[in-house]
Amino acid sequence: MTSGDTGHITGTPDKDYNLIWFVEACLSNALRLETYIADAERAGDSELAAFFQRAQGASRKGAEEGKALLAKRLNG
Repeated sequence: MTSGDTGHITGTPDKDYNLIWFVEACLSNALRLETYIADAERAGDSELAAFFQRAQGASRKGAEEGKALLAKRLNG
């Protein structure tokens, strides 16, 4: 990883790519956590299921905030 702007390589300024990546990572994490929640519930571990549900909520919130910021920047 370099410290300089690589937008000339990708055609997308890093800050925009970073925001897009963040949103995708949050959404992917929320999906993955669905499996972890189901695993914990099947094992009867309600504490762990609740923990993963809170984490999933945080991932969803991050995705929504990122999408809103991205929309604002793309429309701005």
